[in-house]
Parts: sequence; C-alpha cells; structure tokens
Amino acid sequence: MVISLVSKLVTPLRPPFWRYALQAARAVSLSSVLNLLDLSAAFDTVNQQILLSSLNQVGIKGAALRWFESYLSDRSYQVVWRSSHSSPLPLSTSVPQGSVLGLLLFSIYTSSLGPVIASHRFKYHCYADDTQLFLSFPPGTSDISARIAACQTSLHECMITTFNSTAPKQRFFTSQLAYPPITTSRSLDNSLILPSSFAKSLGVMTDASLSFSQHIKATTQSCRYILHNIHRIRPYLITDSTQLLVQAMVTSHLDYCNSLLCGLPSNAIKPLQLLQNAAARVTFDLPKRSHVSPLLISLHWLPIAAQIKFKTLVTVYKCVNRTAPGYLQDLINQYT
Repeated sequence: MVISLVSKLVTPLRPPFWRYALQAARAVSLSSVLNLLDLSAAFDTVNQQILLSSLNQVGIKGAALRWFESYLSDRSYQVVWRSSHSSPLPLSTSVPQGSVLGLLLFSIYTSSLGPVIASHRFKYHCYADDTQLFLSFPPGTSDISARIAACQTSLHECMITTFNSTAPKQRFFTSQLAYPPITTSRSLDNSLILPSSFAKSLGVMTDASLSFSQHIKATTQSCRYILHNIHRIRPYLITDSTQLLVQAMVTSHLDYCNSLLCGLPSNAIKPLQLLQNAAARVTFDLPKRSHVSPLLISLHWLPIAAQIKFKTLVTVYKCVNRTAPGYLQDLINQYT
C-alpha cells in the first residue's frame, strides 16, 4: 500500500513529453522557452531528515514512516581496491541508487520545487534528477526575460536553503520564433547561465527549431564508432552473436526516443537509415553494396521511418485508450 501511495505522488517524465508540448505551442503560433536543471551528485546529497519530513507531509506516518526510517538509517560505505579495504564509515545522506525506492524517494524529496516553479507561471516535469521547465507565450511579450531570471533565482535559493545543497546547473533556450529574442545571460553562484542554441536532455540533443540535427549527428557518430569496432572482430563471431551485439549496442540507440523524430523530412533521418543498413550488413558479414531489404526482413527490423511511425502510433493508441500518462492524453483531441 505504501508503494502504491508513493507511485501516485510521482508522475515521472517520459522523454518525448516536452517535445510534444513545444510542438503544440508552435501549432498556435506561440514562442517557447525550455529551462533545464541538472543536479550534480543528486542522489548522494539527499538529506535523510528532510526526506523523512517530506514523507510525513505527504501522509506517510506511523509504522510506514518508521519502515522508511529503518530503510535509510544505519548505512555505511567503504572503498575496496584489489585486496585492500578501507574502514567502514557511517552514511548519513543519500538514497540507495539502483533500488526500487531510490527514484521515488528522490522525487518526493524534491517535490517542494514544484510550488516554486509554478509561482512563476512555468510548467514543469521531473524525471529523477532532471527537471524541465517550459513556458509558452505570444510573440512580443516583454517580461519573459525577467520571469526567467526570477525563476532561476528562486530555484537557486530554494536548493541552498531548503535542501542544503548546491544550486543546480541551469541551461535554457528559446524557439526561433521568440520575439524579441531572449539573449539575457545571468550569473548565479559564480556560474554563468547563457541561452543556448541546443541542449542535451535525457540523452536527447534538442535545438531551438526542433530539427534534432545535433541529436542525429551525435547518434550516428557514436554508433558508427561502435559498429566499426564490431566489424573488426566480426571474423571471430557467429551471426547470432553478432546480431545480439549489434542490437544491444547500435540499434538500441537508434530506437531510443525515436518518436521525437516524427514529422522530420526523409533527408534528415537518412543518416540513421544508412547506419541501420550498415549494421545489417555487418551482422551478415556482407560487403558495403549488398542489397539491404532482404537483410532487414530476415532480422525483423523495420526501416527507420517505419520505426518512428510505429512508436508514434503506439503512443497515440495508448492515449486514445487511456493507458498513457495524463499529460500525454491531454494533448490528444479525438476527431469524429
């Protein structure tokens, strides 16, 4: 029952959401700004007393609260190097990373950031230690720079005073339609916050025009390097082992968040298709100019464009059947 209660309190962000939100704003001729927060060593700096207080405030009391206190207390750590061990030291901060409760507890711990962000009329979503703030506004709005600055200052002060933590790293960028252009830079805690033409969020490189050219370029570069190394050891592998290796290290990158690329022209996603073709040829140890369509059919790989459409249709299907998160369902208007 405790896990059920905690799950209802937290709605983690699925990576495509903010892209859909910004596209919806563009559809009605609004400019948008996206502000990204990144907490350094976030899970390691959680103050356990503040976390227990936050759990109490959301209704976890009595025996359930004592369970969490027992789960977090009496932890220690030590350093192991070969056959040497350091003396154990008590661990008074952090939540266990990689645990079932780690993500949920951290989300509750930082839930007080929500009212601070909302007070500046920003919308926001959180996923673990990544927080994304977005704001859509009519072109020509004059107070946007001031609102961005005020929100950044409030977040800076909240992290220091409420959580006794260092301020988060902040980056922001605006859509190309923003008028007047937002070019204000600010200095917080000896850190300069500059508007950026693109930023990395949850592993996706996003630019102001939502062309995702930087993301496609970065994906193809990293995957080609991996594929080159697999090709070097291909003579020592059987086909099935090569297929598993390619799917784990190459095609998984091509599939990650590919629904974000929906609507892009074919020439934009062509580098990804060429990479998939190369991966199929390496799997079967065939030369560069081999016909690739039979290989994709044999591997049961959809072409990149079809994969993007399939992922998008699955998301829409879940929204229509009310199995997707509410913030995605709200973006779908059924036509009869």
